Formats: sequence, C-alpha cells, structure tokens
Amino acid sequence: MAPIEDHPLRYALANEIHARPFPALQSPSTGAYLAIKQAENASSRDRELDRQHLIDLLDRHGAPHPSPGATHYYGQVGRYWLKWESHAEFVTYTAFSEGLGERAFDPADFEAFPDDWLEAAPGSRLTSALIRVQEEPAPEAQAALIEDWFVSESLAVSDVVDRSVTVASDFRIDPAGHMRFAVFTRPDTGSRRIGRVVQRLCEIETYKTMSMLGFARVQSMSARLGEIDSALLRLVDMMSNGPSSSEGTLRELIALSSELENMSAKAAFRFSATRAYEAIVAQRIEVLREERFNGRQTFREFMMRRYDPAMRTVAATERRLKGMSERALRAGDLLRTSVDVERQAQNQKLLESMDKRADLQLRLQKTVEGLSVVAISYYAVNLVVYSLGPAASQLGLTQYVLFGISTPLTVLAVWWLVRRIRRSVE
Repeated sequence: MAPIEDHPLRYALANEIHARPFPALQSPSTGAYLAIKQAENASSRDRELDRQHLIDLLDRHGAPHPSPGATHYYGQVGRYWLKWESHAEFVTYTAFSEGLGERAFDPADFEAFPDDWLEAAPGSRLTSALIRVQEEPAPEAQAALIEDWFVSESLAVSDVVDRSVTVASDFRIDPAGHMRFAVFTRPDTGSRRIGRVVQRLCEIETYKTMSMLGFARVQSMSARLGEIDSALLRLVDMMSNGPSSSEGTLRELIALSSELENMSAKAAFRFSATRAYEAIVAQRIEVLREERFNGRQTFREFMMRRYDPAMRTVAATERRLKGMSERALRAGDLLRTSVDVERQAQNQKLLESMDKRADLQLRLQKTVEGLSVVAISYYAVNLVVYSLGPAASQLGLTQYVLFGISTPLTVLAVWWLVRRIRRSVE
C-alpha cells in the first residue's frame, strides 16, 4: 500500500513553529536590542533590503549568511551571539555577549551595531534597549542597584517565573537613547529560562511601542474628527429646521462621508495592528507569572496605569470614527429621501401644469377647427355657386336660391371632412 501523500506545506508549517527558538543565556551577560521599522508602508516593504542589511553586518565578521528568503537568523558574529527576526512591520536584532562591563548599561555595549551600519539601515529605530543579566546580590545591594539604575517614579520590578528571576525597568529612554532592562537571576536558574525571560522583555518593549503608534495616529486625527463631528451636528440641525438648499446640504454631507471613509480606510490597518500588538503585550506579561517585589509596582500594574489608557483611547476613537461614518450615512440617506420627495412634488406640479396647457391647447385647437370650417365653407360655397351657376340658370334657379341650397350642404360636408381627418390623426 502506497504511503499517504503529504500536504505540500506540511513540513514548512511544522518547522515554522520551531523556527524562532529562545536564546540560551548565561548569567552574567549583556544584551543589546534594536528594532528597525520603515516610517510608512512597513508591511509592504522590500524585505530583501532587510536581509541585505543583515548580510552587511555578518560580512564584517565573516559570519555565514542566512538562507534566501529567511525570516530569522541566529549565529555567532565576532564576540556576540546575534539573533535576527523579520516581522510583519519591523525587524529586530539582539546581540548577546558573556560577562559584564565595569559600568552598568554602558553605551559601549551597543557597539555590536556600528554607527555607519546603523546609518545605512532601511528604516528608522523603533526602539532599542540595553539588557544587563547578573546573579542577584544581597537584597539590600539589589535594591540599591535598582534605585541607582532607574527612575523611581516609573520603576516596575517583579519576581517572575516562580521567583527564579527578578526583572526591572522604568521604560524610559536613557541619555544614550536606549531603554534599560535589568535581569537578576537565582544561582540555579537555567540558561534557557533566562533566555526566555529576556526575549519576553524585548517583545514587551517592542509590541508596546508598536501599539503606541496607533495612539499617535489617534492623536493626529482627533482635531479633524472634532471638526467633522461639529459639521455633522450643524448639517443635521439644518435638516431638522428645514434647510434652504437640500441639494447643497447633501453635497456637503457626501463630502464629509467621503472624508470619514477615507480616514477609516487609512487607519483600519493601524487600528487592527494595535489590537493585535496590545494582545501580545498582555500575553507576554501574563506568561512571566509576576509576583510583587518589595512593594514595587509590577509590569502589569505599570501597563495598567500608563499603557492601557492609551489603548482604550485608540479603541474609543475607532468606535467614534465608525459611529460618525454611520451617522453621516444615515443623515445622507434621510436627506436624499427628502430631496427625492421634493423632486416628486416638483414633478407633480409640472405634470399638473402640463395638463392645464394641454387642455388649453385642445380648446384652442377646437376653436381653430371651427374657424377653419367657416373659412373653408366660405370658399367652397363660392366655388360651388360659381361652378353650378350656368346649369342653375338653365333650370330656372336664381343665384340666391343656388346659394341658399349649397351653403348648408357645403358647410356640413366640410365639417364632416375636417372631423374625419382629425379622428384619423388621433
């Protein structure tokens, strides 16, 4: 019996699940993270440019190239282990090195990405971060380090994954232009667990920033939405009070509806992407299984206070835009109905006017017809009298007698003939 045939994509789909493994990190170590995104139309960008930019970095260290069409890469580049991933709208680079420098979060740790290479990037920096992984010191020393490295006002600290790791960040950009993440590990924490935690932190930062692009879009739209909302209210009020020009109001409503549809079409992708990124941020925080550290706010609480309101604003604006579009559409339908009713009334008046004109025309036609009978009869009687005059004289009939006999007969004949002609035309 022949074996069952595999679906053409079976192996590709199965391998995709395992295509992006978590890095295995030892403690202590240092990480430099970078996310690059094109400013516009990032989802339809030329991904080969991203791949060529990666190859440029690999060639500087003689590292092997990724396969054609690859969306991920992991390998040693000089003294670093480099992880590269291509996503729907952005690409990420993470460079890890063992050991710690003398200075915590030293900007020199970002030298894994040379300045000239950064300048040639096919896009701009979406976010970047420095990650410091070390074994946890004594509680007092750990608390002192956290206070020294981060801004206390926005500091979030948590024990995660069964208290095997402590993570800290203030989600602020430091003077060197990077976010900071501190990862304190217990002595028995495995390298793969450390790698998963670091990966989650990078994903939280990246997807948080990506979803905040939706908030920026909403802010840029809010002023115009307010203007359109006021215009809609004004037009609806004009409709309720009997507008002087329904067709002019309808044209204005159509223009507003078109603008709202255009705004909806342009923002639809960003709104849907924001929802997806927000869900990923929540999921990544959930899998950390946070526990409170020394009374500090957790990552979840930080997001609830600072991040969630922005996401609710995006969702509210999306609903508002949809509601305004529907309201403009309903107002347009009502106004079009009003215009149709007005036109029907005008048409009715026009038909009535046409009926009156037709009646007058018919009366005039009958009048003209009567006059025509008289005129034709006059000439016909003269013609009969003239033609029958000699014969009448021989019969002893005078001209007056002949005129009296021929006149009624001729008039009757002309009237019958004209009437027959009119009926044949009708």
